[in-house]
Amino acid sequence: MKILLSVLFTPVVILFTTIDVLAAIKTKTIEYKQGDTVLEGYLAYDDAIKGKRPGVLVVHDWTGLQSFAKKRTEQLAKLGYVAFAADIYGKGIRPKNIQESGAQSKIYRDNRSLMRDRVNAGVQVLKKYQLTDPKRIAAIGYCFGGGTVLELARSGANIQGVVSFHGNLDTPNPEDAKNIKSKVLVLHGADDPFVPQEQVQGFEREMRQANVDWQLISYGGAVHSFTNPEAKNDPKGALYNPTVEQRSWKAMRQFFAEIFR
Repeated sequence: MKILLSVLFTPVVILFTTIDVLAAIKTKTIEYKQGDTVLEGYLAYDDAIKGKRPGVLVVHDWTGLQSFAKKRTEQLAKLGYVAFAADIYGKGIRPKNIQESGAQSKIYRDNRSLMRDRVNAGVQVLKKYQLTDPKRIAAIGYCFGGGTVLELARSGANIQGVVSFHGNLDTPNPEDAKNIKSKVLVLHGADDPFVPQEQVQGFEREMRQANVDWQLISYGGAVHSFTNPEAKNDPKGALYNPTVEQRSWKAMRQFFAEIFR
């Protein structure tokens, strides 16, 4: 076999190049329910990959399931995962400004049980999708979504890992950390004014007391929303940081390599 590959090296390279050109990321909108509420998620996968593969749930920030979360879902599909962006707010509920975003996110931050139900509904859609390996599931979230995937873990969800990007770390039920079955990775801006040091310390204490397998990476000079290119007008509050975005994405990929091996 080694001799054959050596002889056919150039054609093999050409063949791989052709496959890469023909490969396409397929996306689809999926309507589903949590209780009586209709939700509308966004799924992406690479149709050049055959068979089942790990699934990654993506949870949007406080603006709802819009372009940013969809882009991340497509990026994960390019890495070889089945990716599904959950809809926490409900079909058609897409905030148009800060006031609407704040009002919607507050509903779920004030009702963590509902938040958990909504995100778990998304996990079930992902697990049941025909291309997903239901034994290899992770969830990632941004800002509001970061806090949501941590609540998913606290709910006792049977998944392999959760990743929070500049997410809220607080919870009204820290004792629920004893339910966590997954590994936890938190990617945090060291200067994030919306997640102060007291909240970080509380989270660390919560994880230690529950003996969770957890990591927290704190990026110096980064504030809130460091992954979002649209965050560019508030350097002391929320600001895109391309260097930290790349570092955090790399950390996520290393985490996935560990939990999905």
